[in-house]
Amino acid sequence: MRVAIGADHAGFALKRELAAYVRSLNHEVLDLGTHTEDPVDYTDYAEAAGRAILEGRSERGLLICGSGVGACVAANKLPGIRAGLCHDPYSARQGVEHDDMNVLVLGARVIGPALAQELVRIYLQASFSREERHRRRLEKVKALEKRFSPSSTLLTVER
Repeated sequence: MRVAIGADHAGFALKRELAAYVRSLNHEVLDLGTHTEDPVDYTDYAEAAGRAILEGRSERGLLICGSGVGACVAANKLPGIRAGLCHDPYSARQGVEHDDMNVLVLGARVIGPALAQELVRIYLQASFSREERHRRRLEKVKALEKRFSPSSTLLTVER
């Protein structure tokens, strides 16, 4: 599997470690940066990883910033990206199995390298269950995305 990896300056060191770890699991890494600890904006790397998935250059994504929150919010603005911020193994697995999560987001200032590796391994091993209830819910997520996209004529909340 090809994994797009991106990080801001706060996630740079952990990104380097995780890129090597992903390679050790026999996956290909598409390293989208950053490549230094100089301050950069997490939004740029969230977009780059999301685009790599949407354009078919990678199957999954991994984003790392200080808390993980900013990168997760930004990545989820791209239609078709389902990013989840995970700090525990259950969420990393369940996010893929139930929600077809295609981007794992980690907070470098929140978790340590050992837990980060465990989460990445679990995330990459997991696959979408394709159970009817999960497909139904995923279709509803896609419908929300479509209904509230800028090109939609309906941008108001239905009650």
